[in-house]
Order: sequence, then C-alpha cells, then structure tokens
Amino acid sequence: MSGDTMDARGAWCPGPLMSLIARIKEMDVGDEVEVLSSDQGSYEEIPEWCAKVGHEVVDRARHDDYVSVTVRRAK
Repeated sequence: MSGDTMDARGAWCPGPLMSLIARIKEMDVGDEVEVLSSDQGSYEEIPEWCAKVGHEVVDRARHDDYVSVTVRRAK
C-alpha cells in the first residue's frame, strides 16, 4: 500500500474531483491519496462520490483555507 498527496488547491468544482477520478484509475487497490482542495465543496463532494462508486474515505479535515480528504482505492 502506498500513499500520495494530490494538491488541487486553486482548482474549482469539478476540478478536484475530476483529478481524483483520474488518479484513482492509476492507483492499486489499497493505495491512498490525500486530496488538498481550496474548493470547500470538495469536503462533501468527494465522500459522496466515494460512497457512490465504492471507495473508502479514510480521513477528512477542514483547514484555514482548504480542505483535505484522504481516499483509499477499494476496488
């Protein structure tokens, strides 16, 4: 299992999610990626997408000017 950080700060909806979708396709099952996004909507949007397609949200947090969501590829 490996972990990575994807800095999508400065990109707006649906940019961070679209970047995550592309990244997930390159990852192995069990790998994790932390998405950093200045789009506050990503805090809800990414977990909703994960629930819909079957990936796991490991962690999420709100910071001063961005949010972070860590996703594990589950399938």
